[in-house]
Amino acid sequence: MRVVQAIGFGGPEVLVPGETPDPVAGPGQVVIEVAVAGMTFVETQIRRGTARWHQPPRLPYVPGGLVAGLVSAAGPGVDPAWLGQRVVAGTGGTGGFAERAVAPAEDLLPVPDGLSLPVAAALRTDGVTARGLVERAGIEPGDRVLIEAAAGAVGSLLVQLARAAGARVIGAAGGARKLRTVRELGADVVVDYAEPGWTGRVLEATGGAGPDVVFDGVGGRIGRAAFEVTARGGRFSVHGAASGELAGIDEAEAADRGVRVIGIDQLFGFRSHAARWADEVMALAAAGSLRPVIGQTFPLEQAAEAHAAIENRTAVGKTLLLI
Repeated sequence: MRVVQAIGFGGPEVLVPGETPDPVAGPGQVVIEVAVAGMTFVETQIRRGTARWHQPPRLPYVPGGLVAGLVSAAGPGVDPAWLGQRVVAGTGGTGGFAERAVAPAEDLLPVPDGLSLPVAAALRTDGVTARGLVERAGIEPGDRVLIEAAAGAVGSLLVQLARAAGARVIGAAGGARKLRTVRELGADVVVDYAEPGWTGRVLEATGGAGPDVVFDGVGGRIGRAAFEVTARGGRFSVHGAASGELAGIDEAEAADRGVRVIGIDQLFGFRSHAARWADEVMALAAAGSLRPVIGQTFPLEQAAEAHAAIENRTAVGKTLLLI
């Protein structure tokens, strides 16, 4: 079968098309005929060998931790009723950039009628993350919420979920195209954090008080700047470090201002709620109340170009491979 493999750790050029034998479902597993493979920024760091919280895979490896498609085979101990069903599933971290992939049956989620496989793939991981972040931050009607990387896969969903919770949303992104997307998603205010003094606009939009909630997916100097304008008694929620490093948050300073820092380790507690949150966000999407932004798609053979689009910040929303 056709696959794309990482033959080394490095830039997108280490991703090369190839052929491997078809996978076989073991006990508790299924084989999925892959129609869509998802990818995340973290997976580009894994490919580079720079992901701080992930063990590097053994080379060569087939990237892709999320797939959507039809179940074509079931291993021992798996309910045969799964055969022929449209599903979205985690692969355990690798194996998704392929025509067929193995997934644990326990990770299968049926895709509701009326929901496309690309939309389901865009929601399975990022929708769960966004839903969990909103719940953990405890957004209340009237909260002023600052969302970094608001045109990204997670950020674009956070904009919509925060608005649905009754918040006033300030979406921060870089460049006119991304700001236009954030505005179309319903953000009340958009700011370009590539421009000097962007936090001044955040303060202006919040009457000088600062945001009650900040969702920090960028880290580094942008995350640090966002923390500095967080309102007294506010919440600073960390879910990523797209800049390459976490925001440097001084615990004593946070305590002095009464800011509750919800660290990136919150993500490790999301797994036990993932099925419930995935069902919720897919139901919202099926009802037309939530729309993942699928900014660009690529064929399998152009996986390197897809990874490059994520890394060079030209991607808007979710990037998917269509197989």
